[in-house]
This record gives sequence, structure tokens and C-alpha cells, in this order.
Amino acid sequence: MEKKNIDWGNLGFAYMKTDSRYVSYWRNGSWDDGAMIGEADVTISESAGVLQYSQTCFEGLKAYTTEDGHIVTFRPDMNAQRMTETTQRLLMPSFPNERFIDALEKVVKANAAYVPPYGSGATLYIRPFLFGSGPVIGVAPSPEYTFRMFCTPVGPYFKGGVKPLRLQVSDYDRAAPNGTGHIKAGLNYAMSLYAGHVAHKNGFAENMFLDAATHTLVEETGGANFIFVTKDGKVVTPKSKTILPSITRRSLMQVARDYLHLETEERAVPLSEVSSFAECGLCGTAAVISPVYSIKTAKGEITFPSGEEKMGPVIQKLYDTLTGIQMGRIPAPEGWIHTIV
Repeated sequence: MEKKNIDWGNLGFAYMKTDSRYVSYWRNGSWDDGAMIGEADVTISESAGVLQYSQTCFEGLKAYTTEDGHIVTFRPDMNAQRMTETTQRLLMPSFPNERFIDALEKVVKANAAYVPPYGSGATLYIRPFLFGSGPVIGVAPSPEYTFRMFCTPVGPYFKGGVKPLRLQVSDYDRAAPNGTGHIKAGLNYAMSLYAGHVAHKNGFAENMFLDAATHTLVEETGGANFIFVTKDGKVVTPKSKTILPSITRRSLMQVARDYLHLETEERAVPLSEVSSFAECGLCGTAAVISPVYSIKTAKGEITFPSGEEKMGPVIQKLYDTLTGIQMGRIPAPEGWIHTIV
């Protein structure tokens, strides 16, 4: 297939309209058959549930061109299942997992000309989302819902290469102990915007959020999970009921165990322990792993021995192995790679 005339090597991480997207409507208790459409704009009631009470959720995943020329996606079944868990918490109708995968295949095939070529450093970012589109004025679930999925080609999340980040411990809470921190609801990300603005204003790339109950335990940044490496090479990630279960983080922990043969541990991580780690990284779909150099706390600045110029050795191996699996350079565990074409 002939590709679009795009300067793949200079793409930013931003929206570009593509040719087709998928849409399905939930009305009178069931989803319709769904369809591929060309129109990118959404028209809804001024009283739609998403506008009045923020009843919306989303996912994010990528399609890649592998070394042998196939177009694949990475563990999309986990995105489908996580969206199901999110909709259940928000009293929204779940979009069936098998239909999620079918919509994904349709969207990627219809926009295959936008999938960046292997070696370009770019990927096709795919955004499924589901929202209350029916009119509601009292505080209640929407009577109708819309599921949509679109895609856009994107460049590397960090243009010009990955540089270790500087973070600050936020004064704001990300999620309540029994709230919605564990689901991918739009409202969680809206809540993080002001705290993110404060961090950027203070000269930091991101926030480290602590648990809202005690303000002593590491949670996440609001858009990525943490991974730490001990001085003896153990890979540690925080465990909490209010952390979003990152698919990338779960995959990296398995890579650490099964490919790199490292000891791994998922447990509560006190802020007081962070200074003892050798490496720190943020993980998520967009950047896979972003190394962290320093974290500003109320008691001073924590810096990691891995330095401020490049990834630490263990995080670099995790990054290289997972991206190698995604791009087809390294054999993948069964079920991790979903081939589209």
C-alpha cells in the first residue's frame, strides 16, 4: 500500500486527522452494529451526560510496522478489558471486548496508509473512547452512549531523544482511597491538569503523586506508572488500589522476569525509600519508559546515580527489550502481538 506523503521523521506527538474512524451507538439497551465513517466531528446534545457530569473514558494504544513489514498492535485485549472495567465503575454500558478488537482492526486497515514505516521512530496512535451522549439534567447515568475509535500518526513522545526528567512531589492529591484512580476515566486526567501546570511552571516535567490517605507512599504521575531499580538490580513498582494498572508497566515487569531474569516486586513504596534506589523511570504507552534524574521533595532533592544524561542500564535494557518485542526484532510472549495485516 502506498503511504501518505508525510515527513515521518519529523512528526510530533500531536493530532492529525486521518481518513476513517469507527462509531457505534448504545440506545434502548443495546449497541448498534457500528460503522466506519469519514466525519471526524461529533455532534451531541448540549445536555449530554459527558458535558454535564463527565461520564467518559478512553484508552490509548499503538500500531507498529514491524521489521518484516507487518502492521501489528500490542496487547489490545488488555486495553479492551481495562475499558470494560472502567465502564463498569462509571455505570456505562461496556463495549464488548471482541467488538473492540474488531473495531481496532477496521480502523487500522482503513488507515494503513498512515501507519509510519519501520525505522522512522513514529507509530500510529489509536484512541478508543466511550461517552454519555444522551441528554440528562439530573445527576444520573446518561440514557445513550457513543463508542468511537480514531487514529493519528505520531512521532516519538520525546523529540530529539530521551533525557532523564526532573519531577516534584505534588501538594495535590490525584485520587481518593476509594475513588476512581484505578480506572481510565477522563475526569482523572482533568483533575491532574492544574497540578501539571504548577509542575511545569516550577520547571519540572511531571508530578510524583503520593497516596491521599497518608501522603507517604508513591503512587504515579497521573499519566504514567513508576518503576524503580534497586542497587542490587531488583525491579520494583508501587502497588496501590488507586494506581491505574498500566499495560506497559505490567509488560515491563514480565520482561524483567522472563527476558532479563531479574527479581521483581510489586509493593507499597514509601517516599522515604526512594533515595535508596539506583534508577527510576515512568512507563506508559506514549514513551514506553522515560528515565527520571531527580525528584524534589519537601525535605530536599533526590537524585539517582544513573545520572541526568541517559537511561540507567537496567531501564535501558527494559526499554530495548520491550520495543524490540513490539517491533518484531525479539520474539514475543504468546498473545502479546496482534497482527492486523
